[in-house]
Amino acid sequence: MLARVTGNPFLAPSPLPFGFPDFAAIREEHFLPAFTAGMAEQRAEVDAITADAGQATFENTVVALERSGATLERVSNVFFTLVSSCSTPRIREIEAEVAPQLAAHADAITLDPVLFARIEALFAARHDLDLDAESLRLLERRHRDAVRAGARLEPGEQERLRELNAELSALSTEFGARLLAGANAAAVLVDDPAQLDGLPADAVSAAARAAAERGHEGAHLLTLVLPTGQPALASLTDRGLRERLHRASTGRGLGGEHDTRELVLRLVALRAERAGLLGHPHHASWAVETGTAGTVEAIDAMLGKLAPVAAVNARGEAAELSEAAGFAVEAWDRAFYAERVRRERFDLDADALRPYFELERVLHDGVFHAAGRLYGLRITERHDLPLHHPDVRVFDVFDEHGQLGLFVADLYARDSKRGGAWMNSFVQQSHLLGSRPVVLNTLNIAKPADGEPTLLTVDNVRTLFHEFGHALHGLFSDVRYPTFSGTSVPRDFVEYPSQVNEMWLEDPEVLAHYARHHETGEPLPSELVERLAASRRFGEGFATTEYLAAALLDQAWHRLGPDAEVADVERFEADALAAAGVAVPTAPPRYRTTYFNHVFGGGYSAAYYSYIWSEVLDADTVEWFTENGGLRRENGEVFRRELLSRGGAVDPMEGYRAFRGRDPELAPLLTRRGLTG
Repeated sequence: MLARVTGNPFLAPSPLPFGFPDFAAIREEHFLPAFTAGMAEQRAEVDAITADAGQATFENTVVALERSGATLERVSNVFFTLVSSCSTPRIREIEAEVAPQLAAHADAITLDPVLFARIEALFAARHDLDLDAESLRLLERRHRDAVRAGARLEPGEQERLRELNAELSALSTEFGARLLAGANAAAVLVDDPAQLDGLPADAVSAAARAAAERGHEGAHLLTLVLPTGQPALASLTDRGLRERLHRASTGRGLGGEHDTRELVLRLVALRAERAGLLGHPHHASWAVETGTAGTVEAIDAMLGKLAPVAAVNARGEAAELSEAAGFAVEAWDRAFYAERVRRERFDLDADALRPYFELERVLHDGVFHAAGRLYGLRITERHDLPLHHPDVRVFDVFDEHGQLGLFVADLYARDSKRGGAWMNSFVQQSHLLGSRPVVLNTLNIAKPADGEPTLLTVDNVRTLFHEFGHALHGLFSDVRYPTFSGTSVPRDFVEYPSQVNEMWLEDPEVLAHYARHHETGEPLPSELVERLAASRRFGEGFATTEYLAAALLDQAWHRLGPDAEVADVERFEADALAAAGVAVPTAPPRYRTTYFNHVFGGGYSAAYYSYIWSEVLDADTVEWFTENGGLRRENGEVFRRELLSRGGAVDPMEGYRAFRGRDPELAPLLTRRGLTG
């Protein structure tokens, strides 16, 4: 994967355009020395700040902190990209070794008493420092984060906090590693091709390719995506195989060498203990404090309005599907019969749509075209940069003023990549550091056999638009300080720009531009467009309930206090879903506890509610675009100027009000999801 050359490329800035990582020079043995050197370098930089005998100033303390850690930033951005998308046994070993070291390093800086004293003195005098708005916000942010991280605790409490953070980091790393290994092990091998009846030809081809890559020539392998619902369940006519696939999905983390249950219990207990140390009744209280929601009561008020109606709708949908099937449908039947009812009611076959959604056309004539019409972007592929995997692609991104940065796309699934889709950065924009953005979208689209087109589902298309919304947030960043760059906003706000970008996939002008048959070039027939629009809210009861079940499950785990004891993960999960009113058998949580990577292996602990919280803003923003003429450059400029370019440099809700002219309203979301009842 990585070429062998001498020297350590992380110890100096990359010579490539925009600081793009020099993957031709990077090999696995560079990582540990670079992490060690990077942590030592930043520690020395912080020591230089605290050793300054002069009075603390914003420049010699806060700005100096912003400039520190360049080597650590370079190696971290590359390494953790590979952890998620090109994992190897050695990379996983390095991750397990370095994760607690990084946690300890962060604590050593945040809890440094001399450094905190300088920040606290500046904070106390902040209104007399004549700082511009972004600088004042940075000082307040640094002070807030230090206090939240325990800078005011007694020395003994701080020592326990360091122990907790190190162990939490190690456990979260182990959860992700077990989940990846468990998902690969749980893939369903099919020896009899007749069992694949109903699966589209390109999906069969992808399953054959996946089996061959694991040494099962002549067989087919149904690999698992991260959520509970597996795409093949909508197409497979063999009910036994559907059940087998569903149980493989929901059984991840339950038993065997990849069991995650003890990790979950330990993570939850340690997070609760840490929250108690920091003066909070539970982890959710501590986590939500920096979000736009602000309090767990605000989250409860939102989810409490949605869950009862969604569950009623989901049960009604299940009854309707059971009537169509002639028997009581189970969770593994839902997608199959939902697709059958959809075909009958709307004369719409999801598989028949896929030939109109060929990947290259969707990407260039859909995603990039919409960005061009709305923001004046020009996006062209380049082939001169070394890559971390052959499937990865790089694009130059220009606006009317010149080049903004680079967009990197890693779109196909593979065994070394964790499930799901996400955006991250190799380089973040900052005027202070003189850096321009290099942002990466990672997806998990099934790769067809060589020479065959990649045909997408509507969900795949939506994910492409969604993740590019995150990329735009990073590419349009126009801030001075790296702390505020791009998507560095509260967790319950970060999904908002990406969800807004989904609206363009169904915009008539954009859809007509990209939805063309991959063989004939014929546009998607207008009657299919109308049926697609008419079917938009079909199944929303299920979709909303499976999401809310996961969000409420996340809250239940993270509302436990330090003294709570849980012995049985599955029993706790069942009781939590029942108590929340979302225990609908045909709508299991989008993620069950044992494979809920967002909250036990990622950064969404107590924050999975963020998606629907952000969707309130999104639905309200879609109304604004509609009221103002839709896909117009003038609209794009307003959205870019007031929101996408500001990152964390302004209060996100102040930015929203500057854009919308008022606070968000809930009604558009309720209408969109069919929850007005």
